[in-house]
Amino acid sequence: MPDDEGHPLPEEMDLRTVLHALADPLRFGVIARFLREPAGAERTCASFQLPVSKSTTSHHFKVMREAGLLRMVDHGNSRTAVLRREELDERFPGLLDLVAAE
Repeated sequence: MPDDEGHPLPEEMDLRTVLHALADPLRFGVIARFLREPAGAERTCASFQLPVSKSTTSHHFKVMREAGLLRMVDHGNSRTAVLRREELDERFPGLLDLVAAE
């Protein structure tokens, strides 16, 4: 069962859901950019400057969070996103390597 913030446990991550999240070019790009960052890097949604409205950006990050790709971290009046790299590598070995290679 996902936690209060909607983050699934690693064993709850479903490959089809993860692949659906990665199928969108904007979401794929966000994950690819995270893979070029140091492990544990935190970024705000706005820092990606996606060419869509703020509400659509929020939707994209919700899809990635619910798929298990990102963990949202609350900082009081702001939130940042962190790639769940270790958990994803454990659950789906090689998947992030394929994303990084694209």
